[in-house]
Amino acid sequence: MYHVGKVLSPLLLGAMAMAGVAASGPAAAQKMYDGVTVRIMTRPGPVIAQRLVERGKEFTEMTGAKIEVAEVPFAELFQKLLTDWATGTNSIDVGVFASSWAPEYVDAGLLQDLTDYVAKDTKIEINDIAPFFREYNQKVGGKTYLITVDGDFQMVYYRKDILDQMGLKPPRTWDEYHAVAAATDGKDLNGDGTPDFGSCMFKKRNAQSYFAIMSIAAAYVQTQGTAEGMFFDPATMKPLVNNEAWAEAFKIYKKNGEYGPPDELNHDIGDTRALVTTGRCALAIDWGDIGPLSLDPGGEAIKNKMGATVMMGTKKVLDKATGKLVDCDATRCPHAIDGINYSPFAAFGGWTGGINAKADDKVKQAGYDFLSYMNQAAQSNVDVTIGWTGYNPYRNSQLDNLEPWIKAGFTEESAKNYLGAIKDSLNNPNMASDLKIPGTAEYQGVVLDRELARFLAGEITAEEAVANVETGWEEITERFGRDEQKNLYKSSLGITN
Repeated sequence: MYHVGKVLSPLLLGAMAMAGVAASGPAAAQKMYDGVTVRIMTRPGPVIAQRLVERGKEFTEMTGAKIEVAEVPFAELFQKLLTDWATGTNSIDVGVFASSWAPEYVDAGLLQDLTDYVAKDTKIEINDIAPFFREYNQKVGGKTYLITVDGDFQMVYYRKDILDQMGLKPPRTWDEYHAVAAATDGKDLNGDGTPDFGSCMFKKRNAQSYFAIMSIAAAYVQTQGTAEGMFFDPATMKPLVNNEAWAEAFKIYKKNGEYGPPDELNHDIGDTRALVTTGRCALAIDWGDIGPLSLDPGGEAIKNKMGATVMMGTKKVLDKATGKLVDCDATRCPHAIDGINYSPFAAFGGWTGGINAKADDKVKQAGYDFLSYMNQAAQSNVDVTIGWTGYNPYRNSQLDNLEPWIKAGFTEESAKNYLGAIKDSLNNPNMASDLKIPGTAEYQGVVLDRELARFLAGEITAEEAVANVETGWEEITERFGRDEQKNLYKSSLGITN
């Protein structure tokens, strides 16, 4: 502990106890981290970053630790953290980043093992964190290196009021999605006299669009459960991408644009959300943010009008022996519902906090305590109901308790629908895990993103795109070492729901 004597008020002492950072014994009347600065780096706010700033001020008031939050563009975040820690610069104490990046940092010895920190933490209520996030997102090789602040996977959203008016049902497959999109495209969906869009989907390069294509591909590729995986053959580390399944996903992603805004290729997730929240989209793909965003002042046009459902499924899936699409049957699609194979994809997995292994011990403890404070139910169960934070549910209590959501502005029906879609996704035994091995940022954010952009621009066919992705992925695997990558990939698939 690091003590410099300032006396705390009884109110602050109570808050510290609630946050799990209370001092003990004679030092209880002092701020335990006076003089300690925790330097954090993450993506630009207000999403993710701003709540770290706000909760950081609370934490400073309680503990004395100064929380500094530096923001860098998403496309630069992985490399900036890697460079700072690997070169020994160590100007960053805590990174808040994609959980899928952790294995590369861990493999290089850059992240602090937090297993003992968690074991001694009596306030984090670790078993309240949903198993997928607790056991998959936070761990590498069975050890806890990360603390979750956001739970991520993608779902399909639909304008329930519009579909009800038109006698349409929420889609289950991409054929049904396109039928609904075609029926609603060009209609005035928000009453402003302007034709709106049947589908809205972000497609800009270098802006996380590759997560959407993976969400589409998952149900075509993975059928046997989470442990099967959707990216590589675990026995050989050969990519599972150069086939009809991934090519079909590319074509679907492009076809969705027929019902979207004309400049959709230039839209990032923020542009798409602006259209959704102003009532201009009948259908959309997004993370869990749309629910809370509909409750923000800018979401009045869709407040309690949006429905959510598990990511679209398919009746045709990949035959890995031939690379062809074949019909589902009971053996090939054991988890199918009404003949439809679903595979909700944990796109990005969620924003998580990791601590620089070379940080000062006092800073490590203060950094951990701050991440724990962010994660604890008292804070996070509120934060996930506020759309602009970018934080999505990851605790069981956030999914089971309707009260905070209704207090935030949901009707009971809307809260049950939104949380029900999240539960249906998390509880699906065929949920697809995001890639979580060294090189993930390059496999996805460079190679897949590049070839997807070329396909959308009309430079290459879907078949050429997936063949190029296969070549690029093979080069990365060889560079990192096929056997090492294979072992890490197999390890990453050891968690099922």
